[in-house]
Amino acid sequence: MSDAATKSDAVMKPGWTPRSAWAGILSEGSFGAKGPAGVTATAREGLGIASLIAPGDGEAVLSQVVKTRFGLDLPTTPRTAVSAGRALVWAGPGQWLFIAGDRGGFADDLQALSGLAAIADQSDGRAVLTLSGGKIRAALAKGCMIDLHPSAFPVGSAALTSIAHIGVHLWRAEDGPDGAVFEFMVARSMAGSFWSWFSASVAEFGCQVALARDCANGRG
Repeated sequence: MSDAATKSDAVMKPGWTPRSAWAGILSEGSFGAKGPAGVTATAREGLGIASLIAPGDGEAVLSQVVKTRFGLDLPTTPRTAVSAGRALVWAGPGQWLFIAGDRGGFADDLQALSGLAAIADQSDGRAVLTLSGGKIRAALAKGCMIDLHPSAFPVGSAALTSIAHIGVHLWRAEDGPDGAVFEFMVARSMAGSFWSWFSASVAEFGCQVALARDCANGRG
């Protein structure tokens, strides 16, 4: 092949660069009230996310496979199951989100479930935030219609709701040093709108923004 042809091929090949769902929306640092931040918002990156829908008579088989391969109990109520960097989050009757802390081996995970459920890879179509801190419930109460009190929404609970006219999937992870920890997921196209609402709601408490490349903490 001539040098000219090689150069031509190089010019024509697009150089795709992965872009965070939160790029241009938030950045690391703090904002709002001065002093110790009442809330921490951590933008999650690199997660593997897929929706699973079991056929009418296939839930039992799917349950057996996810238990054997991943050590996960398939939630049949609005709950989550977490094990070894993988998670299942209830998303409706016969529906779940399958989440991996990173995308290494994620394609193999989905292949193992092929034929057992309708699977759609949502890894680049969703935006996820981990929200925590002593004032997180007070901030979320400004728009979240779900009762997030520990007695009503204990660790492992999951829900689908609407905040500021934005569809939200949320679940409660294991508590952290500052108390309750919540995971919030929205469609990638709605990330900016959700952050606009959240940043205004949390400003009076002060917010620390951080980035995370994986979910090594096992929160899914």
